[in-house]
Amino acid sequence: MDGSGRWETSDERDGTDRSDGRDVSIRSESGGHGESRLRDSIDRVTTVATGSERETAAIGRNLAPTLRAGDVVLLFGDLGAGKTAFVKGLAEGLGVSRDEVSSPTFTLVHEYRGGRLTLFHVDLYRLDDPREILDLGLDEIAADGVLAIEWAEKVNHALESSRERRIAVRISHGEGDARTVAVEELGPSPYSDR
Repeated sequence: MDGSGRWETSDERDGTDRSDGRDVSIRSESGGHGESRLRDSIDRVTTVATGSERETAAIGRNLAPTLRAGDVVLLFGDLGAGKTAFVKGLAEGLGVSRDEVSSPTFTLVHEYRGGRLTLFHVDLYRLDDPREILDLGLDEIAADGVLAIEWAEKVNHALESSRERRIAVRISHGEGDARTVAVEELGPSPYSDR
């Protein structure tokens, strides 16, 4: 263990190709092996370096078992950063086929059933007016499932009351297919009356 705060594939250590789709092994910022820790709960920022879309998806897949009905996953990152790839992994971890997941840019909200929990996937990229975002009713639509929101910086007060647990996922570009993914549990909405 190098204590670098990175999640890496087992073959990264020996320098072999990491793009074969094998699961990433998670290393937390505290320096311990963190896969089981992530599955139990997230109580700090965990940062992961990935080298492929499949590795970014694996982080979502590993997060899924920790989620419960009413949780919201807030996704931040530039265009093409890997937010939808992350949600594909999240869906797979919830028991939904990753092939069903696509970017909801034009339909705004996709609903995926058939897994342990229903996944509601929202993309706010095309919405700029806060009233349009409030009109989506995000607080109500996913009370019995998991809500994953791309372009979450646009949410503001749209999740005021019903969300007990919010998890921020920040994805940033590196060179080529490299990404840095930071996962942090934020707790209840600061606007919540709970």
